[in-house]
This record gives sequence, structure tokens and C-alpha cells, in this order.
Amino acid sequence: MPREERRKQLLDAAHQVFVAHGYHGAAMDEIADVALVSKPVLYQHFPGKRELYLALLDAHLESLTALMLAAIGSTTDNKLRVQATIRAYFEFISQDSQAHRLVFESDLMNDPEVSARLEAFNAGFASAIADVIAEDTKLPHPQALLLGRALAGMAQVSARYWLELGEHVDLDEASELVSRLAWRGIGRFPKEP
Repeated sequence: MPREERRKQLLDAAHQVFVAHGYHGAAMDEIADVALVSKPVLYQHFPGKRELYLALLDAHLESLTALMLAAIGSTTDNKLRVQATIRAYFEFISQDSQAHRLVFESDLMNDPEVSARLEAFNAGFASAIADVIAEDTKLPHPQALLLGRALAGMAQVSARYWLELGEHVDLDEASELVSRLAWRGIGRFPKEP
């Protein structure tokens, strides 16, 4: 099997095991079993469980970043941009793969490398939002960044809470409600010519 294909297979197996058992409950033996490989094959690609987890976290954060940037860049209509971005967050959270659990609910959140990766994602997402705000409103970058952090945080926290609600509020309604709230706030900052 080509190296990249094998790596993907191992990451998929690790994803299943980490979602089911968390980082501390996962074992390299089980990951190798789920991947249908020997432990030496697993260790050829990843020197240990922590490196495997970090590679998986990086892959999920890369995917989420791509979703967020695509939503932000999907239109120049800011109301539609807010809707698309919040919708993308809700869709990521609702995926059957439960990737959000590895990104936002890890039992390694206090690990410096994990928290640094999450902060880099949050900072990048907020900065992308801030760039649009600063360009459209002519607010200074620090103020735009504060608003970007607020909007990004609103999307993340509300989407994670929505998942806990179960079937009480469907995805369409939930993302629309949060989008309306966000737009009513950020829409009050007028575009400057």
C-alpha cells in the first residue's frame, strides 16, 4: 500500500478508537487491530500514540479551517457570509464522524501542543473574520479582531451546545437562529465606502 494511503488508513482507525475511548483510553494495540495492521507497521508511521493523536488533530483542524475559509470567501454579501460561516460550523459539529469530539472535547486539552494547535485555529479563524470586518467597516485591526473572536466564539459555543440538545432543534433552524443573532449584531457596523 502506498505510504499516504497507509497513513490515511491508520488515521481513520485512530479516529475510531480515539472517538470511542478518548486519548487516555485508546491503545496502540487496538488502533493496529482496527487498521488491520501489525503494531510495527503502525509504529513505522507514528512513533507513539501522542504523535498519532496530534496528526489526527491536525488533519481535522485543517479540514475545519478549509470549511470556514470557504464559507467566509463564498460571497461578498456579508449577511450571506455570516449565514454560510455559521452553517459550516454547525455542519462540522453534526458530522457522523464526530471529529468535533477530537477537536473540542479532547481529554488532552491541557496539553501544550494540543492547546497551541487549537489556539492557532481559533486565531486564524478570528483573523479571517476580522480581515473582512476591518476592510468593510474601516475599524482598526485590534477592534475588528475582537469582533472576529466574538463571532467565532459564538459559532463554536452555540454549535457545540446545539449538539447536546439532540433532536429538539434541527440543524437548519439552529444555524438560522444563530446567524440571525450574529447578523443583527455585526450588521449594525456599517460598511464604509
